[in-house]
Amino acid sequence: MSMATGTIVTLEEYLHGSYEPDCEYLDGELVERNVGIVKHAYLQGLLVAYFLQHRKAWGITPLIEVRVRIRERRYRIPDVCVVSGALPQEDILSSPPLIWIEVLSPEDRPLRVQKKVREVLDFGCPWVWVIDPETLESRVYTPQSDYVPEGGVFRIPGTEIAVPLGELEGQ
Repeated sequence: MSMATGTIVTLEEYLHGSYEPDCEYLDGELVERNVGIVKHAYLQGLLVAYFLQHRKAWGITPLIEVRVRIRERRYRIPDVCVVSGALPQEDILSSPPLIWIEVLSPEDRPLRVQKKVREVLDFGCPWVWVIDPETLESRVYTPQSDYVPEGGVFRIPGTEIAVPLGELEGQ
């Protein structure tokens, strides 16, 4: 089903509907996501492949474009997210993932991205990673701070999780 941004639907319609591409649901309104171009999709694939390669050692499960219930009547969709442990049994995530990754699209607007990052952090996600697929510049957001990952490597202190963004293609 294709719908324009701003279309008002019930929560029931959203949860049982299928949209190409999938839409976010924000307080009764369908909001189209900026779907990526080739570099966007390729980077998503590289990230998921890297996380899958390390899933057992790191005790994680990566997911692509899954619906996440941020709060009642608000559903967001990360480009990639990583949950702790095994594959969740629920169809729609209702707990914050360990890592939420947004791969920027050319149409993304900084204020809209910042609003989404803040909402995801407020939901309880401890790590939000925003990446430009053209330049591989990225920024990590936590509830306490935001920073550019040192040497282009996303790390979670106290864990073995380390993702060398610039080296993914050669993995």
